[in-house]
Amino acid sequence: MNSMPSYTEKDKLRSYSSVFSRSVFTDILLYGDFSRLDLLIERYGISKYVHTYWDFIRFIYRTIRKHYRNEYVYKNEFLTQLLINNYGTKNTIAINEFRVVHSIVDIALFNGESKAFEIKTEYDTPKRLNGQLLDYSRIFEKCYIIIPEQHLKQYLQTLSEEVGVIILNDNAHNVLMEEYRPASSNNILDIDLLMKSIRTQEYKNIILDYYGSLPKVSCFQMFDVCSSLLKEIPQDILRNLLLSEIKKRETVTPDLRKVPFELRQICLSLKMGLQEAMAVKEKLNRIIIT
Repeated sequence: MNSMPSYTEKDKLRSYSSVFSRSVFTDILLYGDFSRLDLLIERYGISKYVHTYWDFIRFIYRTIRKHYRNEYVYKNEFLTQLLINNYGTKNTIAINEFRVVHSIVDIALFNGESKAFEIKTEYDTPKRLNGQLLDYSRIFEKCYIIIPEQHLKQYLQTLSEEVGVIILNDNAHNVLMEEYRPASSNNILDIDLLMKSIRTQEYKNIILDYYGSLPKVSCFQMFDVCSSLLKEIPQDILRNLLLSEIKKRETVTPDLRKVPFELRQICLSLKMGLQEAMAVKEKLNRIIIT
């Protein structure tokens, strides 16, 4: 007789954390496919604790929030504790994974200024951090790192004083995210890096707003000519034009306050508005059949 495979507590927590992925929620939203959830429910005998798939999602989030604080937990807590409760969503656009050439900002915020937030959980290393922050500082006005409280001393030894620090406490009974120190403003805007980090139509719109028309050149010359023209715009004006342009992007940020707490980051990641988020919630209310 074949024995059932054994799983360690770490195996279980890793499996739980995989639930909050784009593919899992896309399958649920588009196809009503719960097979990934069913697999975990059966594997770990969770049906005795939960009645619906929504119960299961809440159970999973509570568990990893307490015992396995991965990137999803950090992002979700950031959206709730800092974006919604402190920064506000009315005039802010939050972007999940904003690409800056070879680096990717975990969360970027654009309101009256641009802010980059890099997350390093207890499962990450600071190996690429300085390079990432250097890239971000060439575009964003303020750069922050979000880290576990127990790793604060380690990171402070290598971080520039201009980098802001946000900590997630290590209290198992209460998850609190707070700003340890603010970031200093950066006045440098690297046009060459900016051109490679924003959309083609966005830098064209900035040219149109400032100069009134686009250069009359071929599409092959447009990138280089626009780059040269951006370099002629005073940087304080250019930053304002950039903010205005980025804030035209389609965003679900204002909806996040109304989205169920556990789903806020997945909604930002998938750009699910309130209607889609509630459609997912409705599907998750389905009773688990074992």
